[in-house]
Amino acid sequence: VQLQASGGGLVQAGGSLRLSCAASDRAFSDYAAGWFRQAPGKERDFVARISQRGGLTYYRDSVKGRFTISRDNAKNTVYLQMNNLKPEDTAVYYCAADFDYNRVILASNLGLWGQGTLVTVSS
Repeated sequence: VQLQASGGGLVQAGGSLRLSCAASDRAFSDYAAGWFRQAPGKERDFVARISQRGGLTYYRDSVKGRFTISRDNAKNTVYLQMNNLKPEDTAVYYCAADFDYNRVILASNLGLWGQGTLVTVSS
């Protein structure tokens, strides 16, 4: 399985973006998936995760109520809807996947990554 992230861009504070992570294979439905982000000079941090069928989700505190992770297994795609964006959300966003939902929280646990997509939020 290969992952490809897209949907980043430049947006003003308060605006919205939707990121997509498209997988190359139907086997993606066997994977839990997540989004991480990395700001310049900082570590790659967890943002959100979703279980294989979408029944479980989990978010970092700073994005709760603003971001929503979802997936469409028929399209082999995971989404991250980001609303009310803030300048501190500026980062390169990466999608990742693992068979174990509980592992999708620490970047060093994961070996399956998409390329990053840059999100820039201006104040």
